[in-house]
Amino acid sequence: MSRVHFIGVGGSGMSAVARLTAAAGHEVSGSDQRVSHYFEALRDAGMNVTIGHDAANVEHVDQVVISTAVRETNPELARARERGIEVVHRSEALARALDDRRLVAVAGSHGKTTTSAMVSHALHGSGIDASFAVGARVFGIEGAVAGGYAGESDVAVVEADESDGSFLRYHPDVAILLNVEPDHLDHYGTVERLHEAFTTFASDCRVLVVCADDPTAMTIARRARGAGVTVVSYGRSDADVVVTDTGWSRGGVDYEVHVPVPGDHMKLNAAAAWAAAVESGADATQAARALESFGGTGRRYQFRGEADGVRVIDDYAHHPTEVAALLGAARAAGAGHLVVLFQPALFSRTQLHAANFANALSIEDAHIIIAGVHGDREDPIPGVTSDSILSHMTVPASSSAVVVEDLREAAHQAVASAHRGDVVLTVGSGPVTYAAEWILEALRARETTDG
Repeated sequence: MSRVHFIGVGGSGMSAVARLTAAAGHEVSGSDQRVSHYFEALRDAGMNVTIGHDAANVEHVDQVVISTAVRETNPELARARERGIEVVHRSEALARALDDRRLVAVAGSHGKTTTSAMVSHALHGSGIDASFAVGARVFGIEGAVAGGYAGESDVAVVEADESDGSFLRYHPDVAILLNVEPDHLDHYGTVERLHEAFTTFASDCRVLVVCADDPTAMTIARRARGAGVTVVSYGRSDADVVVTDTGWSRGGVDYEVHVPVPGDHMKLNAAAAWAAAVESGADATQAARALESFGGTGRRYQFRGEADGVRVIDDYAHHPTEVAALLGAARAAGAGHLVVLFQPALFSRTQLHAANFANALSIEDAHIIIAGVHGDREDPIPGVTSDSILSHMTVPASSSAVVVEDLREAAHQAVASAHRGDVVLTVGSGPVTYAAEWILEALRARETTDG
């Protein structure tokens, strides 16, 4: 048994890896700068997690696990380097924890978390007790802690993050490639290098499940097929699994499936998850039926509450395509006037996609509030701010848009702008998720005062 310490254990991905590392029999500890939902889930499960980074936390450990977001100046990492303690990336730690399992790895620019959770749900609904490591809370599977679950079967599902190239550490039995768009060029440098990484990933598996509606993904799939990989495509037409408004069909067999999360993209994600589950040994009919009870994941169109006649929904969307899909899903779910609090994540992404974010946010019947950029692991880029997005927007007459740099102040404006029957969306991969609760608290107070 090794003593393993996780720096940044409260992150969505790190918490899942910590859970599975502990389940593999290791003594796990962890630290973070602040309390999060994931941190609380680990603490409630009895794990040794603390707030604050202190060099003393690594004095008696055998291994330290980090993510790309942990800087070399972190006192725990600096002390580990000084003492010669083994330091590994979270993807390496996860690969070690699951080294005896057949992996289903889910990759793509968008939709990885939800699809990974769908695969896990389909497998469990088919009687396969699969382990999983997903970058969000998975609802509806008993025993899941944060985004991690240790099952008894020889199958495990992992969300394969391409942001720093770490997804190449996995050697999956079945891989899913959802889509490929320019992102994380701060790491790759060029789109060509990004595509090369996806090609390497897609070529290192037995079966590749790929979206036929994404031309770049299909180009990569053809390369993988040339390397001997079996390719199963899914899409609206001309695919092995043909997705319809009522479900999908494969090999002349129709499966009528009502996907309980809104948005046309979710139907595609569900079909991908079903195909991967079947390729991993699940019964086709049972897997399809299981997806009808999919409970969703944390921060993926997550209903956070309702107060004073206003519904508040929180979502992780942080790329223009994801933002556009989210707003479309909200409309499809019947939302009328929208109040959208969007916090851009990363200066490099904001610089690259400012015009695309602007296009996604330029919708009818909405008040758009853009908070200050959440830099996360990056230093600011001169001239790149949330105004970079606003300046590209074409705001319809029925809508309005404003930049409010301070997140607390942006939340206050969201409350002031929301009226009975409206839907408030908090959107982004950073601390904007906390704004959902701030908004609900203010709405509850307003409801009490007005009542």
